[in-house]
Amino acid sequence: MELAVALLVALGIDRWLGEPRESLHPVVWMGNYLVCVGAWVQRHTQQATSKDPDYKSFWLAAIAWCAGAALVLIGAWRLEYAVLWVCDGLLFNVGGGIVPAWDSPLMHSLLAGLLLGLLLKPLLAWALLRSSVQEIESALDVSLDAGRERLRWLVSRDVNQLSEAQVRESAIETLAENLNDSVIAPLFWFVLLGLPGAAFYRFANTADAMWGYRGVSQGHNWEWAGKWAARSDDVLSWIPARLTALLLWAASVMTPGRGPVAWGRLPAQARRTTSPNSGWPMAAMALALRVCLHKPGVYALNEGARAPVAADTALAVHLASKALLALIYLALATIVLIVILAKQGGAP
Repeated sequence: MELAVALLVALGIDRWLGEPRESLHPVVWMGNYLVCVGAWVQRHTQQATSKDPDYKSFWLAAIAWCAGAALVLIGAWRLEYAVLWVCDGLLFNVGGGIVPAWDSPLMHSLLAGLLLGLLLKPLLAWALLRSSVQEIESALDVSLDAGRERLRWLVSRDVNQLSEAQVRESAIETLAENLNDSVIAPLFWFVLLGLPGAAFYRFANTADAMWGYRGVSQGHNWEWAGKWAARSDDVLSWIPARLTALLLWAASVMTPGRGPVAWGRLPAQARRTTSPNSGWPMAAMALALRVCLHKPGVYALNEGARAPVAADTALAVHLASKALLALIYLALATIVLIVILAKQGGAP
């Protein structure tokens, strides 16, 4: 029950209060760590012109990644343990009498869930993602240059030559991909492994975003130094990415007037991207919107369909919101099922 309450509390805080300040944001702390150790790794990395395998930078980066992941796991586990320990030690007034927390499961679960939800919230960012995509569309209403400038905050690609349709495509792709990375996947791992699972995933995903480049990025060669981070994120995102695609399919089916969608094309479309995971939510969104989403010279999802227009951005946000709602129902049902199975198995 603590997991269920924490899930609802975290999403409620995300909706009404948004992100905590940077100085208190654990994902920002993860990024700061990766910047510092990444600079150390780069001092031992081969020049970009070298074609030889750079095993030294690979293993240095892997060790740095594992050290950071261990710190995150230990910290999250200690916080979760502290929350439960504090709640176990509290006394509640129930029916006019004072009872310890373990004799009042409802009060214990509500309080523990509230505290865990406060800790979980910074590990997901749905409200920020939604508003960022909506702001890009609003900026496009002003001018193409304004839309490009707003998009620059979300993507690492060069936006200076993008057309209006390409800016909109990039925004919708970012919405679909980060619906998995910043929302669905952290919640998936939270339901399975609690706060340590969500924190571990966010560290791995942040490391991939900062180190997981092929070749040179911002003057640094990550071809070998970033392999461990990239592959780790691939493994942890494999199931959530496909779950996100499934949830977008469910959201599309539940939307009146959408009609049938050729979802049998999804696996082939998803494999058009170089990433084993990001193509799934992006291809699902392209099929649901009946538009083509493409990165020039790299991939085209739902090729042959029309280019997206302003209404498609609003519909994409709507579908992503319904996908998140479907995930909440699914997560709560999963938690109930786990509890029932534990009771049948004789767990206390």
